[in-house]
Amino acid sequence: MKIRPKRLQKGDTIGIIAPSSPPNLENLKGSFAFLEELGLSYQLGKSLENVHGYLAGTDEERLEDLHEMFANPNIAGIICAGGGYGSARYTDQIDFQLMHENPKVFWGYSDITFLHTGMNLYSDIVTFHGPMLASDVGKSTFSELSKKMFQQLFNPMELFYTEAISPLTQVSPGIVRGELTGGNLSLLANGVGTKYEVDTKGKLLLIEDVGEEPYKVDGMLNQLRQAGILDAAAGFVIGDFSGAEPKKRPVTLSLDEVFDHYIGKLGKPAVKGFKIGHCEPHFAVPLGMEAELDANNLSLTILPGVE
Repeated sequence: MKIRPKRLQKGDTIGIIAPSSPPNLENLKGSFAFLEELGLSYQLGKSLENVHGYLAGTDEERLEDLHEMFANPNIAGIICAGGGYGSARYTDQIDFQLMHENPKVFWGYSDITFLHTGMNLYSDIVTFHGPMLASDVGKSTFSELSKKMFQQLFNPMELFYTEAISPLTQVSPGIVRGELTGGNLSLLANGVGTKYEVDTKGKLLLIEDVGEEPYKVDGMLNQLRQAGILDAAAGFVIGDFSGAEPKKRPVTLSLDEVFDHYIGKLGKPAVKGFKIGHCEPHFAVPLGMEAELDANNLSLTILPGVE
């Protein structure tokens, strides 16, 4: 069982960092009002406004921000400003023991998947796959449901996803329980063959992505298949794949055909259509927690991610 971080309280200070690419600073500033609504104070990482090409500062600067936020006893949790690219560049230098000894809320998605997987494997802590401050919260499109998902950080609550939230489709029938793991498919594929390859044995694998055509999704799922990662999983939670329309080839397999080929024929419980990922609303979930996927009745239940 993974270590659940302590719940947040009103008056707590959260650290804001940019572990990957430079965030949109205007959107980031626009997110602060929401943090104040939640009753939170915030402290910005030192490299947050740095720009080093497509990175928010050098690898050393971004890593230092991550370490400092975990080490600082006055920081109750960490919310990422945005994703983009670059968290995998320094994952092999992370002090995972520091995180294990100072478990706290860590929240983000997309490129942050590489950090989630690393922490899951080597810090043994529950982390949160949810909307980020500059990428989502600070935009006018940020939805009420997405806002509500932050409440799980203050009160240990069981999450329950049904078709009341979005239409869901069964890929394969069955009911299965297991730890929820995964995240962005591109980053999971990037981890194959490294020390940060996702461990899916007996677990529910969550996948989502954005802007990837069916043939690209096919290639990434094939990589996971050949690495034995799909076969090891107990079930599949297929999140949002927005912008997946074919651009290069007029004749194509559909995304649904790709999912049927790689996931459907495994015959393990699998459901697609979850609003988890680069979408609004964005249903935030704790990774590393026990969950139950009921593909017969199209529902997902996840135990609370904080204590």
